[in-house]
Amino acid sequence: MFFTTESSDPTIDFNGLRFFTIKSPALVRRADLTVWLPDGAEDLQNLPVVTLLHGVYGSHWSWALQGGAHVVARDLIAAGCIRPMVLAMPSDGMWGDGSGYLTHRSADYERWIVDDVPKLLREQITAVSEASPQFIAGLSMGGYGALRLGAKYPERFRGFSGLSSITEFDQLGLFFENADLSKIRAEDVAEERVLDLLLKTATACRPSASIAARTIC
Repeated sequence: MFFTTESSDPTIDFNGLRFFTIKSPALVRRADLTVWLPDGAEDLQNLPVVTLLHGVYGSHWSWALQGGAHVVARDLIAAGCIRPMVLAMPSDGMWGDGSGYLTHRSADYERWIVDDVPKLLREQITAVSEASPQFIAGLSMGGYGALRLGAKYPERFRGFSGLSSITEFDQLGLFFENADLSKIRAEDVAEERVLDLLLKTATACRPSASIAARTIC
């Protein structure tokens, strides 16, 4: 599915972590992804996938090597609190201080997350398939991305969550060294308000989005 795919050696033990660099069609350049697989994943099928989006200044390794997300998931699975799942932890595409997981003039960071990352997982991870339920969550800028993409693509994500999230496009400027947001988007950014998307999605099809929208209000 990709012109090039580089993968870490699965025989070298990284506590279930694997690392990928691919040529992303959406970004038209290389991009990185960390994936965590639960014990025995090679014998499982259609595992749920939780995509975790990092915040500004971070990268694909942030959730695992700063937050220990895979350690928490491993312990909860072992305790029987959650079912086995795959954690997908992509970079945001590495634009400036943070891409916002948006479509820029020069690259589509939104499509990198919603198209390229799932395709890579289905290609490289035998436990992931078209039947695998998809979920998305994130922190700060990543929370903005998760809420926005979850609301915009309800047919792809069964659930979405944002932690300490910004909720509007212009708020990205608070974190950038150079805050000229006009360099990012070529078109109108009205749809980039999370609340607008949640209300739109709730009206269209999803009770859970309606609950989330009322909570934000």
